[in-house]
Order: sequence, then C-alpha cells, then structure tokens
Amino acid sequence: MTKDNNEIVEHLSDMELGQEGIVSKEEVLSKKDTEFKEAAKEPKAPQKRWYIVHTYSGHENKVKVNLEKRIEYMNMSDKIFRIEVPQKTITKMKDGKKMDREEKIFPGYVLVEMIMDDDSWYVVRHTAGVTKFVGSSKKPIPAKDSEIKKIIHKTQNQVTKVELDVKAGDKVRIISGPFSEFIGDITEVYPDKSKLRAMVSIFGRETPVELEYKQIQKI
Repeated sequence: MTKDNNEIVEHLSDMELGQEGIVSKEEVLSKKDTEFKEAAKEPKAPQKRWYIVHTYSGHENKVKVNLEKRIEYMNMSDKIFRIEVPQKTITKMKDGKKMDREEKIFPGYVLVEMIMDDDSWYVVRHTAGVTKFVGSSKKPIPAKDSEIKKIIHKTQNQVTKVELDVKAGDKVRIISGPFSEFIGDITEVYPDKSKLRAMVSIFGRETPVELEYKQIQKI
C-alpha cells in the first residue's frame, strides 16, 4: 500500500479494511450481528440447579436414602449431586432430663441439586416415596439459588430449640442451683430463652426467681 493509500485509510470515517479490501462499516456491523446470532443459537451446557421434591409425609429421610442408592446403582452421580432434608434439633426437658429429636423444617419436601433432563427426572420422580416435583408435571421449576442458600445456612447454623412440658400455674421442684429442693409456682415461661419465672417461698416470703428449664422438675 502506498503512502497516499495509507493516508486515505487513516482518514476514513465510514470504511474499514477487510480481508478482501476496504468494506463499509455497515457491512462489518451486519457480519458481526450475524455472527452473534449464530453464537446465540448454539446450545448452552446444562447447569445444575436445585429442585424441590414433594414426598409422602414422614418419608423425607427414606426418600433421601433411596435416592442416594438409585444414584449409585444407575450411575447418575454426574447429573444428581446433593439431596438435603432441612432439619432442626428440638430438645425437650422432662423431669429434668433432656431428650433430643430432629424436626423437619419443611415437612413433606426434599431438596435435590441436579442437572434436569429426561434421565435424571426419571430417576428422581420414580424413587419410592416421591410424589412429584414442585412445578408442572412436565416441567419442574428450579428453586431460586438465594432461597436455597438461606435454607441451607439456616440448617447449618441452627439454634437448638428447647421445649418444656410446663406452663404458667404449674408447680415445680427446683433440682439444681442455689434454690435446690425448693418448690415453686410458675408465673411465666420464656420458650425463646429456655427459661421460666417462678414464685418460691423463701423464709416465709414469696420471692420471684428465674430458672432454666434444666433446673426444674414438674410435680
């Protein structure tokens, strides 16, 4: 290209060089737009998402175990990744003894992280105890990632809830602490703090004392 041609190219405002010479910007933009549309048509790799599965009541943990076995048996670990049954621990105090039990946060539901296609749908849907996916029967709807993160975070960072089979007006015996062996009448119960308030007769005077659940026995 000569010096004159170089100067001409440098001052072009609506033309640019192509492989076959100088072409208009309109032609370049049209070509790029076509390339973009063609790229958009290319199928994207399927992504794993969380889906919510409805189960028979009380069968949540059985579904989890059954599905994990089916994933292994049917070699579906590349499409079905995690199964979660969100739970919280409930501690019940009875006669001064502590008993723990697990309680489902969402009874009747199981969370499944998977890549949805015909094969993975079949494996999950036909697991014993599963009744359906949340969504239409033909097109399960994935859950929002933000909602799943909140649920899993809540499960992993749960605060143990303590229950006590007493109420205001009940008479209790104090079994530990400075008022051990005293008898009191409950006036208030604070489930969120696992505490209660009772009136205890001390030196002939009714005195309010605050107690923890583990310090009393119901009479």
